[in-house]
Amino acid sequence: MKAIIIGMGRSGKCAMYALKDQGYELAVQDSKEADKADPEVREFCLKHDIKEYYGTMPDDFSQYDMMVLSPGVDPESTFVIKAMEQGCEIVGELELAYRLAKGIFVGITGTNGKTTTTTLVGEIFRASGRNTNVVGNIGLPVISVAGDSKPVDWMITEVSSFQLQTVSQFRPKVSAILNLTPDHLNRHHTMEAYGAAKAAIWKNQGSGDYLVMNIDDPVLMKLCYEDVDQEFGGTFVGFSRKTEPEIGAFLKDGRLVIKDEEGRIHDLISRDELRIPGDHNVENALAAAAICFFSGISTETIVKVLREFAGVEHRLEFVKDIKGVSYYNDSKGTNTDATLIAIRALKNDIILIAGGDAKSQDFTEMAKELSGPVKHVVLFGRDRGMIKEAMDKAGYTSYSEHADLEECVRYAAGIAEPGDKVLLSPACASWDMYPNFEVRGSHFKDCVGRLE
Repeated sequence: MKAIIIGMGRSGKCAMYALKDQGYELAVQDSKEADKADPEVREFCLKHDIKEYYGTMPDDFSQYDMMVLSPGVDPESTFVIKAMEQGCEIVGELELAYRLAKGIFVGITGTNGKTTTTTLVGEIFRASGRNTNVVGNIGLPVISVAGDSKPVDWMITEVSSFQLQTVSQFRPKVSAILNLTPDHLNRHHTMEAYGAAKAAIWKNQGSGDYLVMNIDDPVLMKLCYEDVDQEFGGTFVGFSRKTEPEIGAFLKDGRLVIKDEEGRIHDLISRDELRIPGDHNVENALAAAAICFFSGISTETIVKVLREFAGVEHRLEFVKDIKGVSYYNDSKGTNTDATLIAIRALKNDIILIAGGDAKSQDFTEMAKELSGPVKHVVLFGRDRGMIKEAMDKAGYTSYSEHADLEECVRYAAGIAEPGDKVLLSPACASWDMYPNFEVRGSHFKDCVGRLE
């Protein structure tokens, strides 16, 4: 079998190692020129006689049985379509990992809350004593552990819409779609296409499988649920802060509870016992509880971890208090809805730091909600002008523009008063200035640390 791997980032490298172990004859391609390519990749290719393409593409794809796309590569690209026409099977890293893995998959997707929910689910699974791998869009490529997985292993997988565009056989035992708000429209173009990509997570599920979905989200229910009644062969599990699903997790008199398939109610904890703040984290906790319960984990284990879980790095992460001012790192807030969620969680007296790569988003609705909870917006990044324009139209005038994040932090600290909250929640991707949101969030924390 011959395969070409497109994109030599983390997942591409892991795919290269995995396919080589499987005995594939390989070629690799990356948009970088050869002199800027990963030295580890170049050394591996030289050692194993792997054909390399840097800054260019093969003229003929018919020589390859399979093309493996990294998540950042658009499957609608001209060269991908050409490869398909020449008989090359197109798979993504998630699909490839699923085919190689022997473990049981839990797939978690949605616009926001994926990392928090996936991390929480992973913690509950580990506490239950199960062999657990927390993988996917959360940082560790699925393919990196797939080949060594055993039938008893659980693959708790954060799944992006990009990964779901290239699945064909992927079938999780439990899937979850947390919510759906505008994001990545520069790739998907329409909300309908974005919703269709997310809905692919359950398309291969059947008897004995579970689909967990936020029934409070009207956009999600419209774009991802329409075919469930007709096509889904498993069990639908709802979660809700506002109503009681037929089967699933919900709030009842301020407590998180689960209704099982026989209609029995299982009490968990009070929402006030959750250490992670905000209504959105109540939803994340409900989703995680449902995923774990219907995976066969005891309520005692679920309750224990729900009480202990303090959240994840870069998602509404408390950094420190300096002279009565609290600093929060929400660098993972890479779209307008995520930023609004963070603002609603902190409620008032907020100095917001925002800006970056806008990903073709519309900032109108976000700008309308700033008055009241947000005292001042500190802007930086390539597309800060788009946020500024939206704020001008909304009549919000308390903002300033700055060259970089360090300057933003210094300015925010200078205008903050005791009781204020300085929040980095950019509503944008980091790619204009940073390789990823983690580096941006770590830089923010470093900048805050230098204030004292």
